[in-house]
Amino acid sequence: MENELTNVYTGSRVEGQFLVEILKENGIGSIYDDRLQQSMDAGWANGSPEDAVTIKVETALAEKALKLIEEYFQSRDSK
Repeated sequence: MENELTNVYTGSRVEGQFLVEILKENGIGSIYDDRLQQSMDAGWANGSPEDAVTIKVETALAEKALKLIEEYFQSRDSK
């Protein structure tokens, strides 16, 4: 099916925002879903900051996106 989405990240808001930029720089559009912010906007807090965000990309681009995310975390952890 065309335009199916795959979740490529679940985690913190700060990491999620950074990863969206990395994906964008590499030509991959994404959907950034911040459930914690959405619940706070509605008047309550639901969830924890550690898994507040999900990032989804088109399934056809998921493998490339996952590789970029993996490279980011490997680079970050090696410092």
